[in-house]
Amino acid sequence: MKAIIFSAGLGTRFKPWTNSHPKALAVVNEKSLLQRNIEYLQQYNITNVVVNVHHFPDQIIDAINANGGWGSDIAISDESNEVLETGGGLLKARHLLEDDEFFITLNVDVLTDLDLNKLIAFHIENNPLISFGITDRLTSRNFLFDENSRLCGWRNNLTKEEKISVAKKNLVEKAYSCVTVFNSSVFSLIKQTGKFSLTETYLDLAKDNTILGYNHTGDKWVDVGKPESVAVAEKLFP
Repeated sequence: MKAIIFSAGLGTRFKPWTNSHPKALAVVNEKSLLQRNIEYLQQYNITNVVVNVHHFPDQIIDAINANGGWGSDIAISDESNEVLETGGGLLKARHLLEDDEFFITLNVDVLTDLDLNKLIAFHIENNPLISFGITDRLTSRNFLFDENSRLCGWRNNLTKEEKISVAKKNLVEKAYSCVTVFNSSVFSLIKQTGKFSLTETYLDLAKDNTILGYNHTGDKWVDVGKPESVAVAEKLFP
């Protein structure tokens, strides 16, 4: 199985570090976020990894080469000319990912101990197009699910904006964990092009395809999106 670690972002919330470095190389207890996610995948025998790059791409490539990919086989998806966000970045890396039946995506600035074996088993058992981790944590934006954990919509809790893909009553709010299993057939179904977020793709595909949330509330999870998040991450991930 292959995975892609989304590492191309500008890291605007992580300034001043990202004024001269990519966020992927921010350090938590002497290891970069990128190294930690590569080693996380290795725990589940996933060693074929795509890393997309845009912001200070040479620094990421140099770190990978200097460390022998930290023991994994790393392929670079180069977005130097234009950052494409998660959806566009996934689409650009299609040729590196679609050989297998399914693949994993991670965000480089998220650290978690979600058991990938359980997420993959959930995906295989239920056979949706996409499965992704969700929790009950508080967040400013939620995905909305029905009683069978099927994705039906999205809500911005600050602006109260909603986007409903499947109209149902009593939808349940859950927080997105940024760890996802995709069937490779998804590439032929994605309608968006250029720069776009996976959220847009999820909501579009959910109208006619099953996308499921896998609840792993209780696992460690931290968004290392801001400098002050490093201290939180260092307590959770020694």
